[in-house]
Amino acid sequence: MSKNIEVIWLTEPEDKDYLASLSYLGLIFDNKSAKELVKALRKASMTSFKAKDIFRSSGLSLLGISNIHVERNTVKMKSGIRLSPLLLVRDDRQRRLIIADGYHRLCSVYSIDEDADIPCKIV
Repeated sequence: MSKNIEVIWLTEPEDKDYLASLSYLGLIFDNKSAKELVKALRKASMTSFKAKDIFRSSGLSLLGISNIHVERNTVKMKSGIRLSPLLLVRDDRQRRLIIADGYHRLCSVYSIDEDADIPCKIV
């Protein structure tokens, strides 16, 4: 991939992203805690972090471009379609970052430019 692809971002996450994050966080936390985290994410301000730093702090592996979701996001980026910002949660107990929503988008962007600034909300 090439750094010549410009990634365009939405200014705010979409409602479906918050629903997806609730589903994912509900697997890690009890239902009440997951709902509180999503509520806090909705209220959180937008910020950004480097793609490589998000990966390092999450401890997750990079999915390849052969993954169907990563491939779809890569096609969106090449077509100039805006991507939704990531939703992130700091897990203080485990000392790691949880990507509540946006893992596949992160993998797509990282495959183009690991130094890319990724807009996100974090709690």
